[in-house]
Amino acid sequence: MAADLSNIVKAYDVRGVVPDEWDEALAELFGAAFTEVTGATAIVVGHDMRPSSPGLSAAFARGAAARGTDVTLIGLCSTDQLYYASGKLDLPGAMFTASHNPARYNGIKLCRAGAAPVGQDTGLTDIRALVEQWSEQGLPAAPEGTTPGTVTGQDTLVGYAEHLKSLVDLTGIRPLKVVVDAGNGMGGHTVPTVFEGLPLELVPMYFELDGTFPNHEANPLDPKNIVDLQERVKAEGADLGLAFDGDADRCFVVDERGEGVSPSAVTALVAARELARNGGTGTVIHNLITSWSVPEVVRENGGTPVRTRVGHSFIKEEMARSGAIFGGEHSAHYYFKDFWNADTGMLAALHVLAALGGQEGPLSELVSSYDRYTGSGEINSTVADQAGRLAAVKAAYAGADGVALDELDGLTATAADWWFNLRPSNTEPLLRLNVEARDPETLARIRDEVLALVRA
Repeated sequence: MAADLSNIVKAYDVRGVVPDEWDEALAELFGAAFTEVTGATAIVVGHDMRPSSPGLSAAFARGAAARGTDVTLIGLCSTDQLYYASGKLDLPGAMFTASHNPARYNGIKLCRAGAAPVGQDTGLTDIRALVEQWSEQGLPAAPEGTTPGTVTGQDTLVGYAEHLKSLVDLTGIRPLKVVVDAGNGMGGHTVPTVFEGLPLELVPMYFELDGTFPNHEANPLDPKNIVDLQERVKAEGADLGLAFDGDADRCFVVDERGEGVSPSAVTALVAARELARNGGTGTVIHNLITSWSVPEVVRENGGTPVRTRVGHSFIKEEMARSGAIFGGEHSAHYYFKDFWNADTGMLAALHVLAALGGQEGPLSELVSSYDRYTGSGEINSTVADQAGRLAAVKAAYAGADGVALDELDGLTATAADWWFNLRPSNTEPLLRLNVEARDPETLARIRDEVLALVRA
């Protein structure tokens, strides 16, 4: 019987519980299917610290090599380190990680050469179809005369660190004390090498690689997972704190008071710096739930803001199409033209360190000019009938005076003093609400109105 992959093949990656939903046998088929769909003669494969990652990535490599594809294994790495390898070696890549998901999950993030994303519209649907077919019929023999590919190892960590540091000059900054919470994820692997030689006093937290996440989930988007970092920043009298997610491609920032810095403020700060690096011109991508501050700062610094859907494959496609120099998301994914349009929280962190260390004031003061409105953060509601609830909210606001609606991604309603976006999750039975307003009272009113309709 063919494997049903509908639960694990998402919009832009593969993700599910191991071994209940997928296992090494399926990983081997994914490796074969990936090379078939991309036509790759060579690929690069990396993995995170989850207990199932080494076995799954090795199986994927076997499947690819059996079809005649040479495989470069870079071993333990962050997702952005895999993107670096794909870009630098000009090879399609596969990263075994389930990012911030709990320990029993694993997944694959796939890219073409130069770190170009593979999503449902760019090959993932075809890969899924082949894996389902082969899981039922068995993997067909490789074409006659196929020589199995070689499997070799290569270390890319130092090259990755050097590339990042070539893009942001930190040599002249004042010394900074920085607390880093790696959450037992891949930040514990990358941060020491990236920070080496910089004028930084590093206070490490949870740097031991442990895919069972013994201290807290490696998901800094959930406020409870950065409490330890916030307390440590204050206790150490540090200049700032950084928190990475499990595969260390996202970075969250905490100021000297232990207060979280909005990813929109980080997006605006980095956008201003990237525009300055590019002579005060360039396109900057932001998804539709970043703050109003982002397009405002981009325009103030000579750039052109472009609004897009939520999700890394959409941002990367728009980056490539528009030649954008930078892109940012509310979820703390940051994308750089100089990093093959791929996302790297580490490079965003280096920009924050450079900006802070290049002046004398504290981080809270530095980011205040980039944080102009009041936001709700993402509020999730478990909803069986996502389409029905969305339609009810749309009906409620469709005739409202001075309110504009658009459906680029879910439903966005915009008025003079507020906006909200309500969109279904790609992966769970959730509706996700983000609200922003010019003052806390307006924010509370709109948030409560929409949640009442969603949860009715």
